[in-house]
Amino acid sequence: MRRMITTAGALATASLVLALPALGATQATGVTVTAGKPAEFRFTLSKRSVVKGAVTFTVTNKGKLSHDFKIAGKKTVTLKPGKKATLKVTLKAGKAPYLCTLPGHAAGGMKGTLTVK
Repeated sequence: MRRMITTAGALATASLVLALPALGATQATGVTVTAGKPAEFRFTLSKRSVVKGAVTFTVTNKGKLSHDFKIAGKKTVTLKPGKKATLKVTLKAGKAPYLCTLPGHAAGGMKGTLTVK
C-alpha cells in the first residue's frame, strides 16, 4: 500500500512538472556577465542569444575600475571591483543593446548587442 501511494505521488508530481509549460509558466533565462575581464573595458556574456521573455543577468566586476551594466532601459548599481549585482529584465525578440554608462566606458568598448529570439 505504501509503495502505491509513493508511486502515485511521483506520477502526480511528474504530471504537474510537464503541465506547467502548457499553463504558461516560464522560467527566467540566466546570463552571467563579467565586466572588466579579459580587458578592463569589456563585457563577456555567457550567452550570445536568449529566448524572449524574462532574463536574469548576474553581473560581476572583475576589473580594477567601477562599472555598471545597462540593458532594456534598466541598469545595475555602479559595481566596485569584485562586486556583483543581479538585474532582471523582460526582453522582446530582436536585438538588445547593452553598455556601461560610466563616462568613456562604452566608447572604450564596454558595449554590445544581445540577440533575442
